[in-house]
Amino acid sequence: MNRKWLTKCTPYNRLRTMSHFSSRSGLPAFALALALACLTLLFASRANAQMTIQITGVGSQQFPIAVANFRVDGEASEDVAGVIRADLTRSGLFRMIDPGTQAIEENARINLDDWKSRGADTIAIGTLTKLADGRFEVRYRLFDSVKGKQIDGLAFTAPAADLRRVAHRIADHIYETVTGVPGVFSTRIAYVVQYSPNHYELQVADADGANPQTALKSREFIISPAWSPDGSTLAYVSFESRRTVVYVHNLATGQRKALASFPGSNSGPAFSPDGRTLALVLTRDGNSEIYSMSIDGSNLKRLTHDPAIDTEPCFSPDGAYIYFTSDRSGGPQIYRMSSSGGSPQRMTFNGDYNISPRISPDGRTLAYVGRRSDLFQIEVLDLTTSQELTVTDTVKDESPTFAPNGRQILYATDVGGKGILALTSTDGRARARLSGPNGDVREPTWGPYIK
Repeated sequence: MNRKWLTKCTPYNRLRTMSHFSSRSGLPAFALALALACLTLLFASRANAQMTIQITGVGSQQFPIAVANFRVDGEASEDVAGVIRADLTRSGLFRMIDPGTQAIEENARINLDDWKSRGADTIAIGTLTKLADGRFEVRYRLFDSVKGKQIDGLAFTAPAADLRRVAHRIADHIYETVTGVPGVFSTRIAYVVQYSPNHYELQVADADGANPQTALKSREFIISPAWSPDGSTLAYVSFESRRTVVYVHNLATGQRKALASFPGSNSGPAFSPDGRTLALVLTRDGNSEIYSMSIDGSNLKRLTHDPAIDTEPCFSPDGAYIYFTSDRSGGPQIYRMSSSGGSPQRMTFNGDYNISPRISPDGRTLAYVGRRSDLFQIEVLDLTTSQELTVTDTVKDESPTFAPNGRQILYATDVGGKGILALTSTDGRARARLSGPNGDVREPTWGPYIK
């Protein structure tokens, strides 16, 4: 199938089509055909391999670091040092100094002046020791060759299956120790993969795309996944009943329930920061409007009242505002209103097409998809200075989502006729692409820190 849907059926047009689905007979034939034209893609057979990562850009400032091979007492299924290196490299903020092939154990005495002469400002070393019960003790230390001292050290005990998670946590500590900002390598992402015209999966994986787990399989479309603030639940839209229904899905138990199944279209779920409220888009009153409801399905409240199409809500980090997309000014633009409703304020003015708003964790930056010269790219808007910056070099971008530390944006795009995920720093300098061998990957959402 020819993939011209991004120019003819853009993300906003797809949502606009959804908002006009029949309230009595499910998807009418013409709407279903249009939805299929916008969403259905053809692919090769499924493969359960994790995503691969390609670095396409680095930050303007990089911290030189050497991560030596960890000494392993016993057989370990994961290369912990290798995972740490990959995490730090993917951030775009670290430059790897070759540590050589020799493993350096955690309690070794190292010559910091020698590492400094080799260009490494920081050096990480460690040891994995297999215990009698089959678990591993992982010990690591981080040294600053400029200051000439140890600056971090940790010890973990974990089963072999969790060694990759331990490596991510060590990488988080290194990132925070060096940059002063918490790392996000031990967080998770969710996304939708289409393997064939009738095979969709909602998957959850590590932030680097490893360890993918399938939360839901369906023969129909799955769109708009959204994390709860505690990371335990995903809300999403499923077409499995031949109409749009909003579900909430507990990832630990696999239990889910239909939260919004009103006549018409039900779409665009977004959790409030306290997890008690869901914003969503309904056409139950005849037009696409923003509503809120309690997470138990009670207290339904209509928040917008306009003949335009209002869609794609998301809460500000403090819960005071809801950002959303509306064509009330003639073309799709991003607006902000109080989370209790009221008169909206227009936020975007550059260009005639801006959709899919997401607000940074600190509330200072707005990310969205903008069309500039017929290219769909991720824009970031500094809400203090009103300065806009294009941060991607891809041209068919969708679904931006901030990392929990606000330093990176994950999004979906098209490269070589295939849907993949990509990363960009918020200044647009550091970039990476995450792609699997098969399947079209869409609709990413970055999960929160897990306390």
